[in-house]
Amino acid sequence: MTPKDELLFLALGGSGEIGMNVNLYGCQGKWVMVDLGMTFGDPTYPGIELILPDLTFIEERRKDLLGIVLTHGHEDHIGAIPYLAADLGVPLYATPFTAGLIRLKLEEEGLTKEVKLHVIENEGSFNLGPFGFRYVPLAHSIPEGNALLIDTPHGKIFHTGDWKLDERPLLGEPATPKELTVIGDEGILAMVCDSTNVFNDKASGSEGDVREGLMETIAGAKGRVLVTTFASNAARVQTLGEVATATGRKVCVAGRSLDRIIGMAKASGYLKDFPPTVDWDDAMALPRNEVMIIATGGQGEARAALARVAFDSHPIKLAEGDLVVFSSKQIPGNEIAIGRIQNALAMSGVLMVTDRQAEVHVSGHPGRPELEAMYRWIRPEILLPVHGERRHMAEQARLALASGIRHAPVQSNGDLLRLAPGAPEIIGKQDTGRLVLDGDVILPADGATINERRKLGLHGQISVAVAIDRKGKMIGKPTLRTQGVPVEEDKAAFLAEASNDAAAVIPKGSLEDDAVRERVRLAVRRTATRWTGKKPIVDVLLIRA
Repeated sequence: MTPKDELLFLALGGSGEIGMNVNLYGCQGKWVMVDLGMTFGDPTYPGIELILPDLTFIEERRKDLLGIVLTHGHEDHIGAIPYLAADLGVPLYATPFTAGLIRLKLEEEGLTKEVKLHVIENEGSFNLGPFGFRYVPLAHSIPEGNALLIDTPHGKIFHTGDWKLDERPLLGEPATPKELTVIGDEGILAMVCDSTNVFNDKASGSEGDVREGLMETIAGAKGRVLVTTFASNAARVQTLGEVATATGRKVCVAGRSLDRIIGMAKASGYLKDFPPTVDWDDAMALPRNEVMIIATGGQGEARAALARVAFDSHPIKLAEGDLVVFSSKQIPGNEIAIGRIQNALAMSGVLMVTDRQAEVHVSGHPGRPELEAMYRWIRPEILLPVHGERRHMAEQARLALASGIRHAPVQSNGDLLRLAPGAPEIIGKQDTGRLVLDGDVILPADGATINERRKLGLHGQISVAVAIDRKGKMIGKPTLRTQGVPVEEDKAAFLAEASNDAAAVIPKGSLEDDAVRERVRLAVRRTATRWTGKKPIVDVLLIRA
């Protein structure tokens, strides 16, 4: 598919899901990519931590891809860069703070020479073929959250990225309503817009409000305080630094990603007034009411600092009467992991406060009032919802139409949407999918390896060894070993019966090895199913003596 005299949109990630944002725009034979994100593993992908987009569509057209433009530095927008960008062979474009985070990723993977990174000044502009780009700052939970004003031969696109409205932002200066209205006055063909919080009837709230809530919560604490938040939320880190100073507490940081964000924010001119930090040992030597620990792990990540503290495997220690503040929203799907940590903390007598008890967190995404305000300022002909599950995007489409926007098509990953000329229309469907990072190897998310691993987790595995002499006569009895098959108390009896059943199907005459293996495999699996109701994976080793 090569775009002709038309404007096309194709999501390879982030439409129908929250995370892994990858958006393509096509015009006059060329493509540009906006964001290249990843998402995190879940129990449906056993042993997997990172999930990546399948870029086969654009990899097959890489000669027509002009570049990758990044809106901001969250992992769901830049996290796949060190794994996939080098294969695309095109330059990256980002504002200074985001570029700094990307550079660190490329350095870790040894890709600084393979991937060219262009740093664009804040509110800067540049051109790629038929596309013109201008960064428009918007408030978000990370420095340099940006919308993109994209100029094309068929009209302008306002691609919001992740955003919110904040009357009291702590970092950066987002575009004002007046400046956004001027953009709308230029005439906007389409606004491609964040759908995450469309079901929220209230605005997301200001980081300034969180400062007051955290101040009140921490000022009343008697012991050590640990606050966990998203590492990338530099505005929250700034808030916590101010609260620590105001409440007479020294700051201790626990988490490599936090160290990275703080360092990069300072290098980019942010967090100028952040207080000096103390190391873990010094923090533990301070009076309990004179230290605040900022830690990663609020989503229940097993290897993050909070989990290690909760299970007493970290140099930082908490005890009865200490306080943990969850200054973050619980992401759906993480409830069990977070609950496990909270229960461990409760067992130690640690007190906890979440956003349900106090105003210790605000979202970085727009609620309905913010969406409606942006509609009034930008006034697009087309509202294209992205960055949400299908229900979020469908609801934003309904809200846009009710607000007087003429068109609000709802697309999914792989839907090829023509934005112009004419009314927006889905004109095709392209294959999309997911990849997983399994150790150091990138694999299809639903390929043989992951499917086998799922089966192992569900049913277990049995190994069978059979020895046969040159005349086809069995030597001894088949030997079995089980893994994850539920026959604990009756294991000896089960193994004996399964061995006999395997022996019974081995012919005394000659038979091809593959045929013998299949007979044994089916016999043992039938026995296992009879005993357990499970259908384990059965591997047969046939030895010809």
